[in-house]
Amino acid sequence: MRMRELEERTGVNREVIRIYLRKGLLPEPTRLARNQAEYDDSHVRAVVAIRELQRGSRLTLGQIKDLLNGSGLDSGAGAATYQHLEELLAVQFSLDDTRLVPLTALLERNAMAERDAHAFDAMGIVTLVGEKEPRLSLTDARLVEIWAQIREAGFVEEAGFPPENIAFYLQAAEEVAAWESSIFLKGSAGQISDEDAATMLRIALPLMLDFFGLLRLKAFMRNISTGRKE
Repeated sequence: MRMRELEERTGVNREVIRIYLRKGLLPEPTRLARNQAEYDDSHVRAVVAIRELQRGSRLTLGQIKDLLNGSGLDSGAGAATYQHLEELLAVQFSLDDTRLVPLTALLERNAMAERDAHAFDAMGIVTLVGEKEPRLSLTDARLVEIWAQIREAGFVEEAGFPPENIAFYLQAAEEVAAWESSIFLKGSAGQISDEDAATMLRIALPLMLDFFGLLRLKAFMRNISTGRKE
């Protein structure tokens, strides 16, 4: 497709798209001639992901670039942000391992990062890539960062809170995700185009995370209250 169609499909002006290209946030198009370029669906996905990061997560292009490079992981960005970042990385680099975050980068901010990462890897919560220089995906690196922040709140091994305590989260997440995907696939089968389904999920997934998080909070506080009374 040409630039005009890319504009139409994403709703983003060509001048803005060119800024994304100059910042290195989009894969280079196929150059047919000096002033003629060909784009494809990967560019549509990437432009949409960047726009969502700007609008939904309120990130600047510089912040997006930093997060893609593995810095700024402690920025407090939510799960939906990492969903779009992983999508952007998948488009740009086809999940090339060279774009993974080195474990040593996390150690600069978190002395326990190596112990936590290996514990989570053993539980299947994250995946460490490589033996000599272990690396993590952006999402997995953020999980390790979050646990470091939880530890700072007082949830430390000495108080009875090792990372192994949350192994149950993985099974719970898998079960919820299985139900969600099953319901979505049954509801959309033969009725919704792939493009419309992608749009629906892009909007709904962050909301689902918030919805489920609030339900968990209600249940947690109720159980804590009940436990104290007993």
